[in-house]
Amino acid sequence: MRKTILAAALAAVLLASGCGGDDGASAAGQPATVRLGFSAWPGWFPWQVAQDQGLFAKNGVTVDLKYFESYTDSLTALSTGNLDANSQTLNDTLSSVSGGAKQTVVLTNDNSTGNDQIIARPGINSVADLKGRKVAAEQGTVDHYLLLLALRKAGLTEKDVQFTPLLTDAAAAAFLAGKVDAVGVFAPFTTTALGLPGSKAIATSADFPGAIPDHLVFGTGFVEDHPTEVQAMVQTWFDTMAWIKANPAAAIEIMARRGGVTPADYKSYDAGTTIFTRQQNLDAFASGGSAANLDYQADQIGDFLVSTGLADEKPPLDGLLEPKFVRAVKE
Repeated sequence: MRKTILAAALAAVLLASGCGGDDGASAAGQPATVRLGFSAWPGWFPWQVAQDQGLFAKNGVTVDLKYFESYTDSLTALSTGNLDANSQTLNDTLSSVSGGAKQTVVLTNDNSTGNDQIIARPGINSVADLKGRKVAAEQGTVDHYLLLLALRKAGLTEKDVQFTPLLTDAAAAAFLAGKVDAVGVFAPFTTTALGLPGSKAIATSADFPGAIPDHLVFGTGFVEDHPTEVQAMVQTWFDTMAWIKANPAAAIEIMARRGGVTPADYKSYDAGTTIFTRQQNLDAFASGGSAANLDYQADQIGDFLVSTGLADEKPPLDGLLEPKFVRAVKE
């Protein structure tokens, strides 16, 4: 049975390294620098604001902020102990866990509400029209997942299309060059893909409410050994949200520059990324049976990963979700 490239690769690396633990981290209870990864997604660019405005230092935490051009490289870096924390989706976190990684979600940054898109060239007007067409996405990541969700809703499977695995930036470029018929990408790469005249989104994350939540995820060992630093990181996030609200123009300049887009383009992503308040975080972490509950989504994603062959076994959820840091935030 085929796994995602990510899960299979991680399983091999974790076996070779012993566990994929917190290489380079300080001893338990001792002050530690947090190695935090993030990549091109509107819900994660606020970390750049936090760094530029000294908000990490304000909360007494030292952060080595690492920007990844390749999102999958950031996933691998966390799972192999080369990061302490990363910005990643619940779907991709579960893929990492299925590969043997030990990870804990401590914060929900946002839900994707339209900024993940399946974009098609002129003449393709629905997901059903993708049958037999060449479709690119980054294999094993959330936009591959969105493609599979959209295909299933249309009564199709991945076998009904010519799936072409490419890194997200390369997938957008290939679509723009006319090498593929459709592409699964996230903002800001949606801007690149929509540069093809007449192209349009035929499915988005808005069609699957709650299916793509984005998180601050730590290696579980770091959470256990350095709760003070984890708390400071979660507090910094909400302090950053307050700074952005008070300084919207300056914040957009910082985030657009990090994303390599214009402030106007960045503003266009606003509706497609719903940043979570503290209360929305608390609601999401609460156990429940709806799309708004993370445990429900994790269970659904686990079933989906197995049913589509993206994982051999349903990933364990024990220790995955930890709401205590959000509960302790001071507003």
